[in-house]
Amino acid sequence: MRNNKTLKDGTQNKTILDYLKTGKTITARQASREFDIDRLASRIKDLKDIGYEINAPLKTVGNKRFSVYSLRVKK
Repeated sequence: MRNNKTLKDGTQNKTILDYLKTGKTITARQASREFDIDRLASRIKDLKDIGYEINAPLKTVGNKRFSVYSLRVKK
């Protein structure tokens, strides 16, 4: 269920949402490097709290585990 709440341009939440709407995925490291956003999990929670459905499967590379976030597409 999507909320009709409008996010303000220039906010971290809006930046992440706009990026995910392009169909791409994002990780915390990528968000930090590309957008200077260091608390991606908090921004994802904010988006979930206003109604966006976001996938967050864990990926393991070597001995490191991290979430790969994507916007859930309704069929």
